[in-house]
Amino acid sequence: MFEVAETGQTLSKERFEEEVPPLRVALVNAQYDLREADFPVLVAIAGDDRLGAADVFNRLHEWMDARYLASYAFAPLTPEEEIHPHFWRFWRALPARGEMGVFLGGWAQSPVARRLDGSLDAAGFDRWVDHVARFERALVEDGALLLKFWIHLPKREHEEQVAKARKGRGRTWRVDERDWRICDEYDALLPVAEEMVQRTTSAQAPWHLVEGTDDRHRDVFVARTLLESVTRRLGSAPRKTAAPTPAAPLPRTTPPHPNVLDAVDLSASVPYDDYKKRLEKLQRRLFKWVERAGEAGLRSVLVFEGWDAAGKGGVIRRITRALDARDYRVVPISAPTPEEARHHYLWRFWRRVPVAGKVVIFDRSWYGRVLVERVEGYAAEAAWRRAYPEINDFEQQLVEADSLVLKFWLHIDPEEQLRRFRAREHTGYKKYKITGDDYRNREKWDAYAAAVHEMVAATSTPEAPWHLVAAEDKRWARLRVIDTICDALKRSLKGR
Repeated sequence: MFEVAETGQTLSKERFEEEVPPLRVALVNAQYDLREADFPVLVAIAGDDRLGAADVFNRLHEWMDARYLASYAFAPLTPEEEIHPHFWRFWRALPARGEMGVFLGGWAQSPVARRLDGSLDAAGFDRWVDHVARFERALVEDGALLLKFWIHLPKREHEEQVAKARKGRGRTWRVDERDWRICDEYDALLPVAEEMVQRTTSAQAPWHLVEGTDDRHRDVFVARTLLESVTRRLGSAPRKTAAPTPAAPLPRTTPPHPNVLDAVDLSASVPYDDYKKRLEKLQRRLFKWVERAGEAGLRSVLVFEGWDAAGKGGVIRRITRALDARDYRVVPISAPTPEEARHHYLWRFWRRVPVAGKVVIFDRSWYGRVLVERVEGYAAEAAWRRAYPEINDFEQQLVEADSLVLKFWLHIDPEEQLRRFRAREHTGYKKYKITGDDYRNREKWDAYAAAVHEMVAATSTPEAPWHLVAAEDKRWARLRVIDTICDALKRSLKGR
């Protein structure tokens, strides 16, 4: 496959000096124009030519305005990165809309390197490459312009480069054991790299194979391809908008039958005296299992969704009262901030993924994409429908990174919700919890119920199932949730 890049093309010094000045001006102008656009640009540079890829990375910074380049050279994992899921460092580095990010190595280079050094087996490599393809598809479908360059050096050029370095000639100071290993393992590296490139290329984000033999041709080719792609996209893309304009909300509809919520037994309850005894016992048990999970490096991601006034806050408080505050973090999710709105919707959740051994509790979550954004019209149908596989992949990566993912939907009926709304209005410290939006949302109950049904059906997986909890009796819901968490922690730790 890489043989197609071995064209032997060169660019004379005279032609190089003639082409570069106007090319640099055009690149900088494109950067400034991009700042007003409603999409980000990601430039991924990888390859079997390690030095050539680094040269291209540096050349772009030389030719463009480095103030407006978010650049990342992914080296071996830092201690902080090691305690997060693999893709955490890539998600947190993504540029916002109107910005450009240049990535050296990264998500595509990592599986190749790890497959060669033996830290990934064949099955692990397959999973990683699948995650790469889904990651890139999610970015592109969200509007990003993704440009990928694989810098390829023929075997004979690798051998000459290393031979010169060993004799003290050429770029001796830059050639190290990594380049020697590439040269020694070249025949094993190429098939792995080719498989990764083939499986992660697409019409929207193809790999550009660039021969690295001639530095001038290589650098101009990459820069010109970048310029043409950005200019073309700028000519067809809308400008930034201050905030998304909601589409017309979904009308009141009859939810599909049967609905998963219909199977929840809302009559479940527990006497107060029994509740007090069981709660104390369960909280002690929860403390024990969270402590053991911390010692084992098992991270816990607890997701709480449910109807307004279903009691999510009360459940979360009973959980946190049993834990050491150093071991958990509660993340309340509301409308995205202006900064968050400029990124893919999963960006803000990846940034809050817990480190190994810790607990993060999400009071509402990424499921807003397929619930409130769907029903209220903030996300187009194509956007919220593609969110299902994106969410499944996100949660699968968490599980693969030693995470326990538990998702709870707290269920009540409309009459109980109305009773709680009215009670809140007459409770001083709860008045802030009730707004006009809460009453307006009640008019869309059936549309939300239909969205919940589809959400559960599409995203309840063996690794991260949904737990539908009857919450008409708040005490019952609290006991049920804590008991479920304890059992899940016990199973996870015993199965490690």
